[in-house]
Amino acid sequence: MAHDDAYHWPPELLELLIELVPRLSRSKDGVLEFLRGAGVSEELLAVHRQQLAADRTTISKYKIVRAVLSQINEQGDAGLQVRRELLKRAIEFEDFSTLWPDDRLPAQGLQANVRSLVNVKDSFTRMNQARDDERAARLAARTAETERLARRHAEFAALRGRLADLFNELDPRKRGTALEGVLNDVFKTEGILIRESFILRNEDGQVAEQIDGALEKDGSQYLVEIKWRGKPVEINAMSRHLVRVYGRSEVRALFISASGFTGPAIKESERALNQRVIILGELRELVLLLEQEGDAAHWLREKVRIAQLDRRPLAVLGTDF
Repeated sequence: MAHDDAYHWPPELLELLIELVPRLSRSKDGVLEFLRGAGVSEELLAVHRQQLAADRTTISKYKIVRAVLSQINEQGDAGLQVRRELLKRAIEFEDFSTLWPDDRLPAQGLQANVRSLVNVKDSFTRMNQARDDERAARLAARTAETERLARRHAEFAALRGRLADLFNELDPRKRGTALEGVLNDVFKTEGILIRESFILRNEDGQVAEQIDGALEKDGSQYLVEIKWRGKPVEINAMSRHLVRVYGRSEVRALFISASGFTGPAIKESERALNQRVIILGELRELVLLLEQEGDAAHWLREKVRIAQLDRRPLAVLGTDF
């Protein structure tokens, strides 16, 4: 039901109320009291009381109701509470036995029509509200996604800058440690659980193992090793990492090298695939991932898939992730 938002009652509802309200009271004074009880100000009713006092025959119940209801309907938001109370009283009126006999059936019919019209209006209001809520939810979702992408873009830009700075670092140990931090933050952007580098000691307090890091994704644990040396990773370094992996039930291996891997090191990891999932990665993959602002979780899943199905621990991914 379309109507000006400044009006609580559309014309058809106003006309029904103008016909109904006078019938709910036997006298003109009763009509004024009905209106006053609904909250209509005495200021609006005063002129009608004066007319009744001067000559009761000059004004009817219907003229009183039409004048008052039209006035409060034009008050906009200021008359909202009174309009609601008047409508409530008209709809909830029950004792039709107190009315003039000729008014009882018409009043009941008019009341039913008012109720029906109000129900239709309320249904449209609810539908409009539901549409507004849905529209607001979509807008909020789009806004949240836009903000998330903006934050993600800023995070990747910062990570690219950090990685670029590492190429100027001459100390291999500092460079490797800093690379661990970059890699950890790349995975964190996708909600992957990270445990940063940690040390395990024996009963004497001596260092037993030094782990570059660990991560958890899709219910699997990965022991991470990162190397940024001048030469490819050799079989000895690969074997040491695999021993640490074998010492942990169901743990997988993720080994990332900035300088690649020797053939024997790759062969050793291929043999290890019979027992564990072994993933080898190269720094250039990380560079591409950051440049393309790709999904690190998808990158890891694809590496796992290739290792498990194709028995290739080293598959350098580029544009396909």
